[in-house]
Amino acid sequence: MECIATFDTTHMALYFEKACRAEGLSVKIVPVPRSISASCGLACSYPCADADGVKKIAAEKSIEVADYHKLAS
Repeated sequence: MECIATFDTTHMALYFEKACRAEGLSVKIVPVPRSISASCGLACSYPCADADGVKKIAAEKSIEVADYHKLAS
């Protein structure tokens, strides 16, 4: 299953992707799905199995995540 994190700014989305990749996590920038709204229009997708690691990195780096979502397959 795929999860995404949404952001209020493009800067936070890019910072999140860079921080997660530096820790070896598979994260990529994607457009926010139509069913979800965020002001910057960018989100980061990652395997839901990595959710705890992703959230830990965001907290440690003070990355402002608007919300986390699970996408139906």
